[in-house]
Parts: sequence; structure tokens; C-alpha cells
Amino acid sequence: MKVRPLGDKILVKRDEAATKTEGGIFLPESAKDKPKQGKVIALGTGPLNKDTGARLAFSVKKGDTVIFSSYSGTEVKIDNETYLIVTEEDILGVVE
Repeated sequence: MKVRPLGDKILVKRDEAATKTEGGIFLPESAKDKPKQGKVIALGTGPLNKDTGARLAFSVKKGDTVIFSSYSGTEVKIDNETYLIVTEEDILGVVE
């Protein structure tokens, strides 16, 4: 199944949670933090300029690794994979 975000929405695949600490201790599911980093999978048509009605370009592109805020977006499950739909405002930066 393919998903195409609408408007100013961005589809992000969240990175996998760490399964063990740097010291080698394995973490149970309940102790794992959800990563705040992921890869941009798809982009909508872009945010709308309220003055002209034209669509603006995104600051991120497909394939970028981004950092987003903790409680941003909406989780969706597609073909047994979990994705996050966020707005560009929820993205804090691009990892280069």
C-alpha cells in the first residue's frame, strides 16, 4: 500500500529503538524510548502561502534523516510498519 500525505504533511519512518545500552545491557520493551529521529518517506504538496494561495517548497526532501519533537505527529500503521505523519513545523532539524 502506498500513502501520499496531503498539504503540509510529511510521512516519516521512525528509527528503531535501541535494544541494549552502551554497556551491553539488554532493554525490555517497557524501558525502550521511542527515537525522536527518522527518515522522510514521502512529502505532501507543500504548505499554503496564505497571501498568494501558492504552495511553498518544503525545507526537507525525501530520504532526509530528521529530528522531530517528542509528542509530534500521528502514528499510523501501514503493512505492519509504523510511520509518523508530521507537519514541517514538528521537524526540528536535518541530520547531515
